Amino acid sequence: MSKGKGTHIKIDVQLDENKIPEKIVWSAPDGGVNEEEAQALLMSLWDGKNQETLRMDLWVKEMPVDQMNVFFHQSLVTMAQTFYRATQNEKMTATMNDFCEYFATNLKIDRKGKS
Repeated sequence: MSKGKGTHIKIDVQLDENKIPEKIVWSAPDGGVNEEEAQALLMSLWDGKNQETLRMDLWVKEMPVDQMNVFFHQSLVTMAQTFYRATQNEKMTATMNDFCEYFATNLKIDRKGKS
């Protein structure tokens, strides 16, 4: 790591006897988050050397499907926004937003993020 200021994000996952997540707790002290519980996470890291995405997708076994639908919808919307900020590609962002709208409509998710 460089000699600049660093930060830490900590994720603790408690597993059951079958290694299924039962509890996810995360902390990001610089962001004011201290041991907050979460029900799911989607994390992607880019490995530039090997030109591939490394992923970790976890959710607790008690997470209801309706909440998973909202979680995915909000994640897709955020990915479209991030893609635009990173590339300024308006055409592809519009296509991604159209899919987000289709996804929400078909799963009956309102714009407030509830199904």
